[in-house]
Amino acid sequence: MNFIDPSAAVDSSAKVGYFSVIEKGAKIGQNVVIGNRVTIHEDTVIGDNTTIADGAVVGKPPKPAKTSTVKLSDSIPALEVGEDVTIGANCVIYRGAAIGSNTLIADLASVRENVEIGDYVIVGRGVTVENYVKIGSRTKIQSNSYITAYTTLEEQVFIAPCVTTTNDNFMGRTEERFDKIKGATVKRGARVGGASIILPGITVAEETFVAAGALVTKDTEEKTVVKGIPAKFLRMVDERELL
Repeated sequence: MNFIDPSAAVDSSAKVGYFSVIEKGAKIGQNVVIGNRVTIHEDTVIGDNTTIADGAVVGKPPKPAKTSTVKLSDSIPALEVGEDVTIGANCVIYRGAAIGSNTLIADLASVRENVEIGDYVIVGRGVTVENYVKIGSRTKIQSNSYITAYTTLEEQVFIAPCVTTTNDNFMGRTEERFDKIKGATVKRGARVGGASIILPGITVAEETFVAAGALVTKDTEEKTVVKGIPAKFLRMVDERELL
């Protein structure tokens, strides 16, 4: 019912559901629970006490389109998943990512290669995390948000549902764009409200509060509330809300 390559190291305490595949060189830790129809690709490392729900694809080798701005190196390291991680149903996590301990990757989320995710992070249902993204510990990304390539979210950032980050002011036109692609940097403790849009290269300063539906076109100042299209200063963040 399952295929487990003889070279895979699967701890005897691990539980594997039906019709799952574990490819060569994979390492499965203690008390790992693997659901039905899960694919764990070559050399993937799964930490102790991790749960992988039905239909997940873990450690998928990347293969970008010929027209993609992202170029892969010849050698991409194996996916490493820390301890006590939960990977939801039908998630796709690529080879070359690193997932910290006690992190949740919810149902239908996608995490690309060359991504670093810290400890105690929540990546919500249907979230897309593109390549070359860094996400700090205890950050929360709510359902259906889009984290574009070359974005940094520092520690304890809150990203509300349906937030969009962008990285290309040329939207795919001209050769000049290749040297200028850059995602947002959202600094420690910043909060970004639902359905907001952050333009390429913007820095959202520490403890900034971006109101729902805002269009952030300029760097923000620390501990400020910004709102509107384009986003403008409204007031300072209440001291009671600061970390």
